[in-house]
Amino acid sequence: MNTGVELETARLRLRPCTVNDLDALLQLWTDLDVRRYLFDDRIISREQAETMIQNSLASFSTQGVGLWVVICKGFMIGFCGLSCSGTSAEIEILYGIAPSHWGQGLATEAARAVLHYGFEELRLSRIVGGADVPNVASLRILAKLGMTFAYRERTEYGEVLYFALTREAWQNRE
Repeated sequence: MNTGVELETARLRLRPCTVNDLDALLQLWTDLDVRRYLFDDRIISREQAETMIQNSLASFSTQGVGLWVVICKGFMIGFCGLSCSGTSAEIEILYGIAPSHWGQGLATEAARAVLHYGFEELRLSRIVGGADVPNVASLRILAKLGMTFAYRERTEYGEVLYFALTREAWQNRE
């Protein structure tokens, strides 16, 4: 069974998340500042977190996409990944970094590695990324990645802006 590949950048190592990461990911995903936009300020349960990890492992096996944990200097500081977006068959990039590591370009660095994998290894034609309107930092990351506005979606929790990047545009930037 394919459980994903490891990715490396100048400062980071990304490896597919496993059930052994449950406690660390749950701590990150329930952090007040992280969950504000990631889970619309809801605290997810341990069971929900475990289901997300199991779904990621299954998705790596069937589609080659899933969630990686982001490791910096030997410590797990976040996650980044590709997943089928909720309302369409499009592949969406997701990321989250512990607040203690914000403002260092680490989310952008991790997301670039994941985009590279998606476009160069999986040969995906387009990847989208969404962020809540008030999540200015995440919107900035999507712009740094070269993504351009695609559409907006209204949810029960607020408005989400979606940006997209094609493989052709990615290759032209690289």
